[in-house]
Amino acid sequence: IQINHLAATTTNKEAVNQVYNVACGDRTSLNDVIKVIKGSLTEFDPAIADVDIMYGPERAGDVRDSLADISKAKNLLGYRPTHTFQQGIIEAIAWYRDSLK
Repeated sequence: IQINHLAATTTNKEAVNQVYNVACGDRTSLNDVIKVIKGSLTEFDPAIADVDIMYGPERAGDVRDSLADISKAKNLLGYRPTHTFQQGIIEAIAWYRDSLK
């Protein structure tokens, strides 16, 4: 949401009609993603803690870690992430939990 707001309200003509990487500036592995989501959902349903993660064989093109270059968004939009990936997921899951009651 933060970067969408910056892109929608920018007065920097160089920033218009650009494609941006959107990330938090930290390296994140798929295992990190699973750990954060599983941990957050476990608070909602403790049975999720017992769900086993099933790994398939590696495939060509699989991404082990993700570290998007956000320098373009920083330079053109003034993007400075306010949340880590983990903070964003925790807040999003809490919002969905509270909104779907």
